[in-house]
Amino acid sequence: MEQLLMGSFLSAMATGVGALPILFFRTVTHRWRDILLAFTAGIMVAAATFSLIPQAMSNAPFMIVCLGVLTGTLFLTVLESVIPHIDLEHTRVNIAMDSQALLILMAITLHNIPEGLSVGVSYSSEQPELGGLIAFAIGLQNAPEGFLVALFLINQKVSRLKAFFLATMTGAVEIASAICGYYLTAVVKGLVPYGLAFAAGAMLFIVYKELIPESHGDGHARSATFSFILGLLVMIGLVQFFG
Repeated sequence: MEQLLMGSFLSAMATGVGALPILFFRTVTHRWRDILLAFTAGIMVAAATFSLIPQAMSNAPFMIVCLGVLTGTLFLTVLESVIPHIDLEHTRVNIAMDSQALLILMAITLHNIPEGLSVGVSYSSEQPELGGLIAFAIGLQNAPEGFLVALFLINQKVSRLKAFFLATMTGAVEIASAICGYYLTAVVKGLVPYGLAFAAGAMLFIVYKELIPESHGDGHARSATFSFILGLLVMIGLVQFFG
């Protein structure tokens, strides 16, 4: 339980770490943003395909794994249809703070719930090191997200300190959802393989639907591609080392 709390806390607070530079400067180049997003995508793909799915398949039939992956994908699809997707980089900066910024914060917060579930489910598996790896992967994804949220809030005339605080709090929901995921699968052990597959589906949806398109949208596709491969290899190395 202590490992779960520590891992989920560090993963969630990575959002605040990503937002921290906003206290010192207001912009980041598209090139470095795309490289960071692509590196994160590689990390998450490797975590899903070399950790979550193999662990699920070692404890459940193939059809259960398929069902879990598809359920995770469908869950994120429904969530996206309920909460409108907002491109933080291309949103107008002269709109009302109390409506648009609130929608941004709500969308990002809800988006973090399945990520926290992924961490909690991973810690409840038979491989305790798996939880740390997934928390690490989710944390890397949270860092650029925190920066973009904080940057948007500053463009909405929010003070730097308040923008940093609000961006950090969007990740805090992951701690609660990680605890829920852990206890749910710990009590009902048969849900662990399904939960791992669900987490893999959710992560792959985020990568293909969000991270890869955003990292290729500003003319830096080649740099992003190499960064993606590097992230993939780094995570595979971590899986081999800790596995």
